[in-house]
Formats: sequence, C-alpha cells, structure tokens
Amino acid sequence: MSVAFASDYPALAHAALDALERAVEWHGRVVFASSFGAEDMVILDLIAGARLPIATFTLDTGRLPQETHDLVDVARRRYDVPIEVVVPNAADVEAFVRLNGPNAFYDSKDLRVECCRIRKAAPLARALAGAGAWVTGLRREQNVTRAGVDVDEQDALHGIAKVNPLAHWSHDDVWHYLRAHDVPVNALHARGYPSVGCAPCTRAVAPGDDPRSGRWWWEAPESRECGLHRRPIAVKVAVRTEASP
Repeated sequence: MSVAFASDYPALAHAALDALERAVEWHGRVVFASSFGAEDMVILDLIAGARLPIATFTLDTGRLPQETHDLVDVARRRYDVPIEVVVPNAADVEAFVRLNGPNAFYDSKDLRVECCRIRKAAPLARALAGAGAWVTGLRREQNVTRAGVDVDEQDALHGIAKVNPLAHWSHDDVWHYLRAHDVPVNALHARGYPSVGCAPCTRAVAPGDDPRSGRWWWEAPESRECGLHRRPIAVKVAVRTEASP
C-alpha cells in the first residue's frame, strides 16, 4: 500500500531509532513500558526490527479491554519477543475495592489517583527496579500535560533515565509509520479510541477532539494522568555529541 509520508518522515524515524540505540549505549539495562497504544506499537516495531536489547513489559491493571489483551498476543506472534505482564498487588486491589467499591475512581480525583497508584504506578516501580532507563511512547502533541516532553529526560521519581523517542512526532507521523510497516494496532482505534487505557476510564471521542479527551473525561484536562508520567519532570538531559576533531 502506498503511503504519503511527511517530508521529514525518514529523519523522524531515524532519530527515534537513534534515541533507542543511544539509551542502550548510555544506560545499560533499558526496559520499554508498553500500553500497546499506537505510539507503543511504533516503538516495539523499531526495537524488534533492530533487535535492540530492550525488554518489553506491559501493566495489566485488571481492567484492560479485551482488545488490548488480543493485541499483546498478536505482538508476541508477530515479533517473537518476550513481553512481561506486570500485575498489581492483589491484596492492595482487594482492600481498595472492599473499602471503596469497584468503580470508586468516578467518585473523586483522589480515589481515581489512588486506584491508578495501586494498579499502575506501584507495579511500574517494581518493573523499573534495576533498570538504567525506561522507554515510553509519550508525545508532546498528546495532551497539555505532555507539552514539555523531551526525547531524553531524567526520571527523578524512579532515579533513572526516561527516553521518549517519539516526543516530537505528530499523530500523522505515527500513523504513517504504522501503515507503511503494516504494524498491528489495537482494534479500538478504528472505533474512535485514539488513546486506550483501562476500559472504565476510556471512551471513544468525536473526530477532531483532543485525542486524550476520552481518558478520565470527568476530570479537568490538566489532571488527566495516571501517575506514571509526572510533570514537570525534574531534569532534562542534553544529548551528548562527539567532540569536534
């Protein structure tokens, strides 16, 4: 299938791969936290295509839509790479649900944040233990909370580097890549879900709407994060260059 790429598409793809290779060179053990959204499938395709030693994991919160589980299985077969599934502490989930009910996240921002902490942030911290850097699919264009994202950052909360290789990509850049390389994607994207998270906290959006407006839609836009990507980040990391001869 013929795809009309943006004029700078080859440079963007090359720069993203450079960022991943640089992470391995600089930081040793690098892990990729994938939610199996569109951006994450681009990154997985780059990692697998270049056979980079970057381990992929996903956070199974217990509330993911079936379409996300289906895509994890498809990705395993397509790329023939291990994908670790990290789950929340069962006792913590049980205690939260017993006290607050299964859908307490609708009741207040504090309860929603606590649910995200138990189901996402705490498992993430376990998954990052011992890593020198983690890779994400964050892009500046995604939301007001991500407008300052850079490719190379320092995650002060976890004490490791954070690499966002698609930070400067547009929505069109992402989908150009996916179509050109016939990369599998979440079936929900075709049903109006540009961003997919936990099923009860994600809904379809109208064409042209903010792509993350379907996430935690009952809250103000500036608070629609789960705690995995706290902003502002403490330190930006300048990209090192070789000294001139």
